[in-house]
Amino acid sequence: MKMAQDHAVDYPVIDDELARRLERAEGTASARFVEARARLEPASGACWIEIGGAYAMFDGADSPLSQTFGLGLFQPGTAETLAAIEEFFNAYGSPVCHEVSPHADPALLTLLPERGYRPVELTSVMFRPVARDIRLACPPARGITVRRSVSAEAEQWAQASARGWAEHPELADFLLAFGRISAASEGAQPYLAELDGKSVATGMLIVAGEVALLAGASTVPAARRRGAQLALLEARLRAAAEQGCAIAMMGAAPGSASQRNAERHGFRVAYTRIKWRLGK
Repeated sequence: MKMAQDHAVDYPVIDDELARRLERAEGTASARFVEARARLEPASGACWIEIGGAYAMFDGADSPLSQTFGLGLFQPGTAETLAAIEEFFNAYGSPVCHEVSPHADPALLTLLPERGYRPVELTSVMFRPVARDIRLACPPARGITVRRSVSAEAEQWAQASARGWAEHPELADFLLAFGRISAASEGAQPYLAELDGKSVATGMLIVAGEVALLAGASTVPAARRRGAQLALLEARLRAAAEQGCAIAMMGAAPGSASQRNAERHGFRVAYTRIKWRLGK
């Protein structure tokens, strides 16, 4: 597969400032999700606060969004900050987790293990410039069309997103609920890929300042390897450029197929983030 044609676009330097832009964008998107959860499910207790420059999210004790973003990037990482964050999560009976960029305060490398944290997950944070005239490598298969879904189709988008994880039936209810909240979040721009008029793949665009966060990628098993996700990626990158974004970002497991596919289409790894969890 050919690489995306990026020779005419300038990539920003990977430095602390870029890390702050990317982490704040993801934190903002997560905060909007938590606010949507609180609005649609008041009994969930979903909420978020800013402590020491980090956004701390509570989205339920079992939610992967219950964690912090930006710890040690905007203010020094201190024992006092960690104690305040731990108090916040403990009040909700939630595990205490932090996604930490390698550009964060190096003091955290000592503080976190000393307080009983252990690393549990790695994420490649990826980025690329966006442009209105973007063209990615391969056209989708015949019959694949992409469009932004309207608010009345939120349930359709959530159902299609959940069907893309058919290999994990034990997560069906969680993923359907997660999709409904995602589609209802402030500023969420859900996209559908359709094959012969039927929804077969989903993607989400969330704009936070000049950063476009790409998430919600899901394809039903029967429609995979037909270019649906590539078409969704191209459509969202164009939309991001039209809305004044300069950078697109996404996350992937290091070395995964998702990371390889993103790199084929102009994304670069900005850094690898570590998720730390307190206790067992």
